[in-house]
Amino acid sequence: MGTVLDTTVFIELERAVRKEPAERAMEVVGDRLQRRLGSHEEVALAAITASELLHGVHRANREHRPRREAFVEAVLTAFPILPFDLVVARVHARLWATLASSGDDVGAHDRIVAATALAAGWQLASANERHFARIPGLNVSPISLS
Repeated sequence: MGTVLDTTVFIELERAVRKEPAERAMEVVGDRLQRRLGSHEEVALAAITASELLHGVHRANREHRPRREAFVEAVLTAFPILPFDLVVARVHARLWATLASSGDDVGAHDRIVAATALAAGWQLASANERHFARIPGLNVSPISLS
């Protein structure tokens, strides 16, 4: 089994390594993830997570943008991206219908992240466990790395 990392994990990590020199930041990130998940765990991001991280770069002010962009680009280089393909689309559609009928939706992006993890048969690591715990069949691992 592997782990899909939610955007909240990287928001926490970016905050935690903000004071580290840029060249050391990803080493710290890798060490923290390895301690939390183990050295043999496959780890990846959903494609929408890449978009959310890049969105954060575009929204950053001039002072923070270069550092945030370097961090996000390092993350996108270090972790494989799981695509939103037809398999994920089918899981997403079923999940969306289930959540909509129960009146307990989690939002479009988080549904895609969850569907990506479910389609891969992987767990989801998030700093927002309560939010994702509402998704039936999703194994959510609470993670705090700050």
